Amino acid sequence: MILSSILSAIASILHMLITLYIWVVIIATLIGWVRPDPYNPIVRILFALTDPIYRKLKRWIPLTYAGIDFSPLVVIIILQFLDMALVKLLFAYSQTLA
Repeated sequence: MILSSILSAIASILHMLITLYIWVVIIATLIGWVRPDPYNPIVRILFALTDPIYRKLKRWIPLTYAGIDFSPLVVIIILQFLDMALVKLLFAYSQTLA
């Protein structure tokens, strides 16, 4: 019963964090299209949160085609997969423990 509640809470928090990071990726991508002020603290935070992931992905797979960077799309797809697979699995497992 307690373990079921803990797993359910972890799954809920993980779902919220994944959703929040997806929005961070979307906002950082949209801001990147309009040449933001690089000294703006919000822009710096958004890019600091997304650039390390993009660099790791680009190291494994070239994600630029015809001048368009597809890294944000790949990150969102991976996060959606994690949300649909891992979080739903945690929810289902917590329900079996109840």
